Amino acid sequence: MNWSSVSQTLSVSVGCRDKMLLSLQLLLLLTLTIRTDGYYYYMTTDCITSSSDLTDVEYIDTYHFNKDPVIRFNSTVGEYVGYTELGVKNAERWNKGPEVQQARGELERYCKPNLGIDFSTVLEKTVKPRIKLVAEQQASGGHPAMLMCSAYDFYPPVIDVYWLRNGEKVTSDVTATEEMADGDWYYQIHSHLEYTPTSGEKISCVVEHASSKKPIIIEWGENEH
Repeated sequence: MNWSSVSQTLSVSVGCRDKMLLSLQLLLLLTLTIRTDGYYYYMTTDCITSSSDLTDVEYIDTYHFNKDPVIRFNSTVGEYVGYTELGVKNAERWNKGPEVQQARGELERYCKPNLGIDFSTVLEKTVKPRIKLVAEQQASGGHPAMLMCSAYDFYPPVIDVYWLRNGEKVTSDVTATEEMADGDWYYQIHSHLEYTPTSGEKISCVVEHASSKKPIIIEWGENEH
């Protein structure tokens, strides 16, 4: 019998747009190997909230064996619950001892301080996009012209890019990519407008993003923003 590996990781997962969900997970993995058969016993600690004011934080501490939960503490329940014969016995014992008191204090000691750090350094971080407006195709032979408005190096990924023609929002002949990850926490997006040039008209690309209190407006003919 020998301990083959011990690893510890800290991960954050965020779901944006409709609902913000932050899960701070501390995973302690202990792998016990006997001959050719592998047995895995590990613990996961989750701090879950849906708001930055941390009023609805939930602390969940789970012990697993071969991916199946054995025993779990949930701060909403306030005590340990067993899911196997051994887990039920340990839950009864831990709920009568100092273990449950310590677990009840982890919401304030562990979850809220770490979630606060993650909100300030990740979820509330904003980086203003760099905007570039170029002509991809000139009008010729009855074919329309095409402009491309690109936003680079912005964060978070939620962004709105649209076109104005003489002050009116353009709702047709517009195509756009999804927000594309650069792999370094930053994103880019590209929007195309097909149009037939008219003398004296004014065409603008408008970008709305959390990093700017006002819409960023680039008129066709201006230099790169």
